[in-house]
Amino acid sequence: MSDLRFDNKVVVITGAGRGLGKAYAIFYGQMGAKVLVNDNGCDLDGKNTNPKFADEVVATIKSKGGIAVANYDSVLNGDKIIGHAIKEFGRLDVLINNAGILRDKILAKLTEEDWDIVVKTHLYGTYSVTKAAWPIMRDQGYGRIVNTSSGSGLYGTLGQTNYAAAKAGIVGFTLTLAKEGERRNILCNVLVPVGASRMTETIMPPDVLTGIDPNNLTPILAVLTHESNKEYNGGIYECSGGFFSKVRWQRTEGVSLDLPVKISEVQKNWAKINDFSGKNEYPTGNADLFNKVQENLERLEQQAAQKPKL
Repeated sequence: MSDLRFDNKVVVITGAGRGLGKAYAIFYGQMGAKVLVNDNGCDLDGKNTNPKFADEVVATIKSKGGIAVANYDSVLNGDKIIGHAIKEFGRLDVLINNAGILRDKILAKLTEEDWDIVVKTHLYGTYSVTKAAWPIMRDQGYGRIVNTSSGSGLYGTLGQTNYAAAKAGIVGFTLTLAKEGERRNILCNVLVPVGASRMTETIMPPDVLTGIDPNNLTPILAVLTHESNKEYNGGIYECSGGFFSKVRWQRTEGVSLDLPVKISEVQKNWAKINDFSGKNEYPTGNADLFNKVQENLERLEQQAAQKPKL
């Protein structure tokens, strides 16, 4: 990994005062990047603020000979965060949207405030900072963006309807950005990390936390955000404790039914609709489904043409 340097690159990391973001920021600082460490220092539930966390990370980076500046703006004000980076360093190469909070409650006990602040912080915050960074990356014809999702967003987790909805939204947002940015050399990927942080320390024992040191997440960030990456775009990557994998959508072989579709036909073919043991497919866009629709319409036309005319 020593050859993946980021000398003179400018990296913006949100939520970089603690946990995973802190590990990311220190890593990029050691690899020669100029780092904007964004963190308003709020509590896990989004309340209160404290600038000391971002300041401490900046001090650590500088103590190791790196270049960094602290930023305390909320991710809801993405223009201020990106504007600070441009004012300080004059350009922007890498954006890692990592900031987040939690307010875990089952739906029956979730308040509107609990929903709004979590969705705003994760989903709107990711949008806000990315929206501000996008024209800069477009104009320079270069950018690397990694947005943070969660297993809750991919699979659902009890008591996290707000968090899961936001994290799932980030996946769709990022996959769309990957398509929009590719021709401008802006590559966008989703990271689904599990690392020791204030979020995980409340639910995992100390021995497990030791095994999921967030410093072990930085190698995949290096690969995805380095200028040598010309190929990896629109991916969803899970990583934790030294395990790395790519996640993709899978579709069953399915069935094509005659129109108009009858309830009885859906019931009759229900097992096949849900059968993943057959000829599966791995769709990457809406066009895959439209192709299936077109194939079925052509099949029906052929059937109609073959029927004897009375």
